[in-house]
Amino acid sequence: MRWNRGCTGGTILQFLLLGLAQTQVSAQTNQLVYRKEYAMGTVFEIAAYNSSPSLASRAIDKAFAEVIRLDHMMSDYDPGSDLSRINRTAHYRAELVPADLYRIIQQSLVYSKLSTGKFDITVGPLSRVWKKEIRGGNAPSAEQIKELQKCIGWQKVVLVPPDRVELRSSCMALDLGAIGKGYAVDRVAAVLRSFGIKNALINAGGSTIYAMGAPPGLPAWLVHLHDPTRKRGPAVSLRDNSVSTSEQTRNPQAGSAPFGHIIDPVKGIPVTTPYSVSVVADSATESDALSTTLLLMGPERGRALVRNLPNVSAVWISSQGGSEMVSHGPRISLNHPADSVH
Repeated sequence: MRWNRGCTGGTILQFLLLGLAQTQVSAQTNQLVYRKEYAMGTVFEIAAYNSSPSLASRAIDKAFAEVIRLDHMMSDYDPGSDLSRINRTAHYRAELVPADLYRIIQQSLVYSKLSTGKFDITVGPLSRVWKKEIRGGNAPSAEQIKELQKCIGWQKVVLVPPDRVELRSSCMALDLGAIGKGYAVDRVAAVLRSFGIKNALINAGGSTIYAMGAPPGLPAWLVHLHDPTRKRGPAVSLRDNSVSTSEQTRNPQAGSAPFGHIIDPVKGIPVTTPYSVSVVADSATESDALSTTLLLMGPERGRALVRNLPNVSAVWISSQGGSEMVSHGPRISLNHPADSVH
């Protein structure tokens, strides 16, 4: 549903330089270890504070190994991945899957039900034809879209506990692009915690960021969201929670024309909207899935959904005239005037 996009609020290194300029903590008390690796079609960054840099380094090595493992499991580009396997073989047949893949599909169905189908990982057939269009191919015809829509539908995904998945459509294919990075970020946090790391920042290409604890001497990690009309957008204070952003990107084949990289399963076409949506939630999986969901639902329906979700905040930023529509909780503070909608 969602493919790689630009950074939301800059790199971790920018956050760290800001934080280090504001704290007077001794380097021997809390030392910083920072590393970045390419995975899941983007750059993952991990920065961890600990009194033992060797321990933090080992923890980060294990965390990146976990990201690579999950990428091999969830990729729809890798024909040898577990996801690709069930996309080929699970039609009307329950297939054994790894625990992580079962869990992420299970969680995806929760958001499908919550959004009455706007969030739908079964859009794989539609994603494939629109990805070809990005690479310079022809856009699918209305007739082709109508045929492909017969393949999708989250209700056709059947989970057989504890570890089997069945696709009740002969042409269905799952696409975990709208939730996979968030799940991987949560797994990175779990690995770091298993090593005793308490203060770290995990950045999956800027689209999903998770904060563990806070930088030394500071109450939280401060992240500024992307705002196309200003140098800095709303500020988000993160501490043991996550922020994710969904927005339109630019199609390199069409110059500066906006390109909808998120597929609307109901209409069968990329979503068209002037908004970007950022969501703060307790887990990266939740913020990742909800940012896509809210972009698809639009501000009016999205605000109604956010009001019923505990510990979730969201902000819609418009690229048209710099106006904003905001539905926010205590975790999102605006550092410039905006039209607030509660």
